[in-house]
Amino acid sequence: MSSQQPQDQELLEALLEPLLEDIQFWFNRSVSLLESETMPFLSHSEQAQLLKKIKHHQQEVYSAQILFQATGKQAGVSSKTLFEWHQVVAECWSIAKRWRQTKNSDTISPN
Repeated sequence: MSSQQPQDQELLEALLEPLLEDIQFWFNRSVSLLESETMPFLSHSEQAQLLKKIKHHQQEVYSAQILFQATGKQAGVSSKTLFEWHQVVAECWSIAKRWRQTKNSDTISPN
């Protein structure tokens, strides 16, 4: 077994690439939900702003993915930027959870 540390490029490829794909997945799901449904717990303006914010960050992630590929998987992303994207993903999860709870409470009929 080799005691060498993995090269930076190997780490970037092993960690960053799937992370960017995962973030993009959650942004895509959230955009689909926000474009197809009305969130009763958000005003129209709040929902539109959230959608705009997600699409903005979605484009940033897409740009990072393109740069990553164009540089032979040698370009990274700052931890500050990754943290910001993760915060938006967490907000997406929260909205999706509230949406499911709202939908479930609407389908439960009182006895």
